[in-house]
Amino acid sequence: MENVNVYDLEGKPESSIDLPDVFSTPLRPDVIRKTVLFQQSHRRQPQGRDPMAGKHTSARGMGTGHHLSRVPRVKGSRYPKAQQAAFAPSARGGRSTQPPRAEKRIYKRINEKERELALRSAIAATANKDIVASRGHEVGKVPQLPLVIVDKLEELMKTGDVKNVFEKLGLMEDVDRVSSSWKLRSGKSAMRGRTKRHGVGPLLVIVEDRGIGKAARNLLGVDVVEIKGLNTELLAPGTHPGRLTIWTSSALQGVGKLG
Repeated sequence: MENVNVYDLEGKPESSIDLPDVFSTPLRPDVIRKTVLFQQSHRRQPQGRDPMAGKHTSARGMGTGHHLSRVPRVKGSRYPKAQQAAFAPSARGGRSTQPPRAEKRIYKRINEKERELALRSAIAATANKDIVASRGHEVGKVPQLPLVIVDKLEELMKTGDVKNVFEKLGLMEDVDRVSSSWKLRSGKSAMRGRTKRHGVGPLLVIVEDRGIGKAARNLLGVDVVEIKGLNTELLAPGTHPGRLTIWTSSALQGVGKLG
């Protein structure tokens, strides 16, 4: 079992801790991708058409023998809509042939063992410096992966304090990379409020949020998650494993139960 250093808030090794067996899980990008797509599918909102759309009409088919096409026509006479084609998919204002239905199952399913394997594999990928660097993270000055910090990190209340810790541990280069990566979107997505697009930065895994959540949320691309809410998509955004992840010592011990 490998030992890793636990760093204090000054960026100096304070103690060491055994690395849990979960970090020896082989990389399975296929299962990780399947699990992330499964999670994303559950965020989609079902949408469909009114079952009566295009059917609110008195139009009925007249059959043959009228020297007219057999399309349903509106009943009545001597008013503009009378005898106009309606109801049929080919008619103006008619029903849709095969409309989307709100009751359709649009979310994906996955086996429980596959989901657990994907989480363990995504956790193990965060300890591989080559995989983390291949995602685009700046890890040249990071002392080790996985990076473990004392539990006092959870108590930081100010964004400036978080920045100081990141600078001493070589993490600010990755935060700056994300800050310079955001772009304005154009087109339909911008019209719907999704105006900005940016990269993904470090992930902080903690046991209990005692202030770090608010302190770190002002850093673009940085996410904070409690160990009980850890999932594959946070560790492998966009289905790509190897996110730069910082663990508190208690969180690292907690994730060992997955091994």
